Amino acid sequence: MIQISALPAFTDNYIWLLQDHSTRRCAVVDPGDAAPVQAWLDAHPGWVLGDILITHHHHDHVGGVQALKKATGATVHGPAGENIPARDTALNDHDTVHVLGWDFEVFAVPGHTLGHIAYYHHGLLFCGDTLFAAGCGRLFEGTPAQMHHSLSRLAALPEDTLVYCTHEYTLSNLKFAAAVEPDNPDIAARLAKVSQQRSDGVTTLPSTLALEKLTNPFLRTTETSVKQKADERSGQRNQTPSEVFAALRAWKDTF
Repeated sequence: MIQISALPAFTDNYIWLLQDHSTRRCAVVDPGDAAPVQAWLDAHPGWVLGDILITHHHHDHVGGVQALKKATGATVHGPAGENIPARDTALNDHDTVHVLGWDFEVFAVPGHTLGHIAYYHHGLLFCGDTLFAAGCGRLFEGTPAQMHHSLSRLAALPEDTLVYCTHEYTLSNLKFAAAVEPDNPDIAARLAKVSQQRSDGVTTLPSTLALEKLTNPFLRTTETSVKQKADERSGQRNQTPSEVFAALRAWKDTF
């Protein structure tokens, strides 16, 4: 059985650490900083870092890769369409990568960046900056249509899938969700819970796809209440779910 832990980095990043206790081998996802990973390895002698999984090229996700590879010899897996430092395995949509005895399917999820990928193993999704708890990533390179399609692909996975994104944005995302759907009781309940968790210093991740479908406006673009609010904010009738998504994302960018 693989244990998954969060190694905090910078102000709000999480580096996900996967640990196989039977082999004392581990892997990390998106180590933007080598120091938290190296500190964990130093505190757990005998453990070997075998793999580094990268979702996209932004520095807060790849900044620690070269130092960790130099120190441990770990294999670096990352998107084929982006410039990933020290990458050994270039991954495309529908590829499979074998890590700690598990097969992860690769999903191309352009939007936040054009080459962004996610890793899926039954019940687990490492989605970088594409899908957040109650939100989604900004569109730095892709189009709203691309991001909406990417999110729709992820939302089609089993509802019990655990969502491991890489930022602690849940509270601010839920405040936006509450503005989009002020009468949604699931959002209100989650906002109250997450507010308490953050005041206690507790990580709000992972989420589940079931919870995201109830509380994440970017996965609720076909809901009448969400469309009406998007139309109201944008001053136009958004005809398709992709257009509703675009209106929501533009609103969130200035929220």
